[in-house]
Amino acid sequence: MAQIEYFLALQSPWVYLAGARPAGIAARQGVALVYKPLDVAALFPRTGGKVRTERHPARVSYADEDRMRWAAKLGMKMAADPLFRGANPAPAAYALIAAQAAGGGDLAGYVQAIGRAMWAEGKDISEDEVIHAALAENGFDPKVADRGMLMAAETYAANLEEAVSKGVFGVPFFVVDGVRFWGQDRLEDLEAHLAG
Repeated sequence: MAQIEYFLALQSPWVYLAGARPAGIAARQGVALVYKPLDVAALFPRTGGKVRTERHPARVSYADEDRMRWAAKLGMKMAADPLFRGANPAPAAYALIAAQAAGGGDLAGYVQAIGRAMWAEGKDISEDEVIHAALAENGFDPKVADRGMLMAAETYAANLEEAVSKGVFGVPFFVVDGVRFWGQDRLEDLEAHLAG
């Protein structure tokens, strides 16, 4: 079966704004969606990008404006400045990796729940209770987050290396048989590509 490789960072506002649309595209086009969470702060310097704190203020303020426009356009609640912007995203990413390996739940729902917790609900996505609640809400055993942490950490690191090797330089980023699509605003192009 063909697949979409979905490189993402759970703390990204753009991943939150992508919502369940990637999963919807995969379902409509009859392809698998494989989630590949990675450390985007480690990705940027390796691919010519900069983390938010290193960007020019004009770029930061424009991104903030654009993000809020997209949230309004999509009808999604979003805080202009989330309370826990600096939360460590790795535990939530490890849980996503473990949940994908376990199967049986709604991965898109989990990704959306983590994004909503950070960007709309003022929660710290590094906290176990937030991660466990997002897992349970989407049909996973919350204990999946506590199992296989070594495997998840290794996969998280491997996802970064794979992303660099495939020309990924931001998130959300989608790769289909070597063809790349960057950004939640390129989802229509991704679906058009899959539809031929």
